[in-house]
Amino acid sequence: MNKALINIDYTLDFVADEGALTCGEPGQAIHDKIIEITKRFNDEQDFVAFTIDKHQAEDAHHPESKLFPPHNLEGSEGRKLFGDLEAVYQSIKEEEHVYYTDKTRYSAFAGTDLELKLRERGITEVHLVGVCTDICVLHTAVDAYNKGFEIVVYKDAVASFNLQGHEWALTHFENTLGARVV
Repeated sequence: MNKALINIDYTLDFVADEGALTCGEPGQAIHDKIIEITKRFNDEQDFVAFTIDKHQAEDAHHPESKLFPPHNLEGSEGRKLFGDLEAVYQSIKEEEHVYYTDKTRYSAFAGTDLELKLRERGITEVHLVGVCTDICVLHTAVDAYNKGFEIVVYKDAVASFNLQGHEWALTHFENTLGARVV
């Protein structure tokens, strides 16, 4: 097992029509692909990480509070995984190769022990899916690059509310981070 899947922020607040900071249809359109990839990694017993944004209500000191409306608040429905991903997670969460972590910054590596979990397992390649392509997926990819991981991004399993940002990020992954965009 030298590869890992990192599911990034595929939650109700980021994907559902009524989500607090939704990317809406683009996020919903990648649902089946995320499910397929997650199940494949699980079936192959590869490491599967769910890295989910978590914020506190009325946290005026968090930098995102100046940029975005409150989202993925602790204890809220908005933090639940979107669609069938919630059921998939519930069915595999007790497996040794499945990991869930809260994150409070864009990158799945910032302030978490994700890197430690990957290094413990000898993982050298990370596969990224989720939202938003040009925010949390991008920052996770940049950190992965800086930490020496090889990166694979599934263009049919990432989305954003900003189409121009999404397209830019896909190009950036390939041309600047040396990622394989598949």
